[in-house]
Amino acid sequence: MNSKKEVICLVQEKATDRDNALFEAGIKLGALYHQFTGSPVNLNTASSLEQAIQESISVQPYVEEISVKIDRDMLKGKLNDEFGYSELQGPMLKVKITVRYGSSKIKVGMEYDPELNYPLMKILEIEEINI
Repeated sequence: MNSKKEVICLVQEKATDRDNALFEAGIKLGALYHQFTGSPVNLNTASSLEQAIQESISVQPYVEEISVKIDRDMLKGKLNDEFGYSELQGPMLKVKITVRYGSSKIKVGMEYDPELNYPLMKILEIEEINI
């Protein structure tokens, strides 16, 4: 049992700012996706939902910048004829997040990839900052 605690501490001590920034960025994207997909949305509320998502994620540790866009054309195609709204779906989202942890700044994004038919999350940029 002691050896497991030692291994965990050893890993934490060896994790770099870059490692932690990448981890934090991934957590933000995953949290955003799973927290907000399924939210009721229509063309009149899309802007306020984008803003709510941005504000919610921006208060989390290490977030420097975030932009969220909901694809209005995709949303329009999913609106329920009777009630005039849809549920937010992953492919509708285009997200960019910048996370800074110590000397590392990471930009990540999520965007629908039509070839994969999937809202793909990816690392966009890794920057080391001299502090």
